[in-house]
Amino acid sequence: MIQSGDPASKHAQKDDHLGSNGPSYTIPAEFRVSLYHKRGVVAAARLGDRENPKKESSGSQFYIVQGKTFTPAQLDSVETARLEGRKIPPDIRKVYETVGGTPQLDQSYTIFGEVVSGMGVVDKIAATKTSGNEGGNRPLEDIHIIKASLVKRHK
Repeated sequence: MIQSGDPASKHAQKDDHLGSNGPSYTIPAEFRVSLYHKRGVVAAARLGDRENPKKESSGSQFYIVQGKTFTPAQLDSVETARLEGRKIPPDIRKVYETVGGTPQLDQSYTIFGEVVSGMGVVDKIAATKTSGNEGGNRPLEDIHIIKASLVKRHK
């Protein structure tokens, strides 16, 4: 996945650690079984469960799922180890097997959008060399979001 929205990134120096800054507020968590972490989903980043047991979302940071495809056995393992026994519905399992995603994040992070065009750009950003986890896994060369469009859809 790729992550953005750290307000400190606007004027950050090359060696600044990013990914832990934000506004002084959070947004209540919202989970729906019909929304899951398939490839292209846009969701709110947040602090970990220990610091944030209510799973409240960051007021500014978000991520886009690039994900990978899973075998049925790998999905079984995710259900056991990461989803606390929750079962992934058959139709959603098929998406994870064919399209890909990050099922281990389901029902733990608020999903609020989906990339409907431009996943090639996401893949290109995700393939960029980074500083590794010590530097916040930040790209060696800064990447700027110049333009993004949001379209409200009702289901």
